[in-house]
Amino acid sequence: MRHSILSSEFSSSQELMNKLYQNGIRKTYQEGDVILDENASIRSIPIVMKGLLKVIRTEEDGREILLYYIKAGESCIMSFLGGMHNEKSIVKAEVEEESEILFLPMDKVTLFIKEYPEWLDYIFRLYHKRFEELLDIINAIAFKKVDERLLNLLGKKSEISQSKTIIITHEQLANELGTVRVVVSRLLKQLEDSGQLKLGRNKITLSDSI
Repeated sequence: MRHSILSSEFSSSQELMNKLYQNGIRKTYQEGDVILDENASIRSIPIVMKGLLKVIRTEEDGREILLYYIKAGESCIMSFLGGMHNEKSIVKAEVEEESEILFLPMDKVTLFIKEYPEWLDYIFRLYHKRFEELLDIINAIAFKKVDERLLNLLGKKSEISQSKTIIITHEQLANELGTVRVVVSRLLKQLEDSGQLKLGRNKITLSDSI
């Protein structure tokens, strides 16, 4: 696992890979664990070695909205930006499925930027990807109906898990969409009636067309 993840990201610098492992702290987390909470100090950035994280923003009314996922080989650019400026975290990072995470201290993050061009390139690539994902979120909230956003979210979850069956509650979907459970339940029933998915107990099975 060690070489299959970071080797693909830093194939041109074995030295950088070794430095990451030497200076990072590896920890394992279970589904539902929060590795970074809103308003927390940022002392390190997480690099996902295995598993999946989701990054969430809480609105003023207490509702949450999913911003993006962090897959194996990726890190949280919001943690990087906040840590660089000694700011508190403005997002929450929660474990979506059992994960192994390498935490790199902020002093090493900034040192590696100066010493390794590959590390800076990695940060810029992540920034570009997250920026596009956040633009998609803004576009969806501004111009798409909730049913479209719901289908898009289910499609993304199916793609990430590589399964047509998604284990999730209506409440969890509502939280990630920034809406309420009753709306999600009504839309899911409509989608089931139209043959686009099948509902089960805490699970949703998508049709082959999605």
